[in-house]
Amino acid sequence: MSLLDAQDDLKVLVETLNFKEKVDRSLALIEEAYRKYSDGLVVANSLGKDSVAVWDLAKKVNPKIRGFIVTTRFKPKETIRFMNETVKKYPELKVYKNDSEIPERLYETNPDKCCDILKVEPVKRAVEEMKVTCWVTGLRCTEGRTRTDFKEVEERDKGLIKLNPILIWKEREVWQYLALYGVKVNQLYGKGFRSLGCEPCTRITNEEDERAGRWIGTSKCGGECGIHTRPLKTIMGAGI
Repeated sequence: MSLLDAQDDLKVLVETLNFKEKVDRSLALIEEAYRKYSDGLVVANSLGKDSVAVWDLAKKVNPKIRGFIVTTRFKPKETIRFMNETVKKYPELKVYKNDSEIPERLYETNPDKCCDILKVEPVKRAVEEMKVTCWVTGLRCTEGRTRTDFKEVEERDKGLIKLNPILIWKEREVWQYLALYGVKVNQLYGKGFRSLGCEPCTRITNEEDERAGRWIGTSKCGGECGIHTRPLKTIMGAGI
């Protein structure tokens, strides 16, 4: 049976598959999807630990696989530096950004709107301009409270498949993979961050939840920017 059509119990896979079996499954998912979608398969690289693991897996499947990065005016200098280094090494990664004028401190007064403008809108442009039919993410169902109902293969927008090849990996397995294969990561992890986002909206915490440091003090605390929950097939206006 095709892995792309599998209806396996993800909770069982999380706890029963060993590290090698999870890596092999992830590679098989990407390989099968690439055979099906060819150049329409594109990796969304957030420059976080999970994304760089997925990017490395994708490159093992086929070095021609393309990707895109969405950056914002609020990204930490360490992330910008890491992005520039990554794009220099992989010019097939295209960078998207929305420079539209927004109200000052919108990330505090309306964080959902801020994320829609600065993150979701550029992803929509990437999907359209790169003619994406299958986008690959580093989403993991063990990462936080808002990421437990996703599937390895989804079609939340008609005609746009989302592939989550490391969905069943645990945090320690991501780090195990990165260490084993010598994959470089953002230096912010060395400072204690576990989940990376925009500078004003990301903090170091001691909470068990990996994403607990995101959007602290707002209704979005530990939540989502919208890329994984909003429709992506229609271009969103840049207005406020």
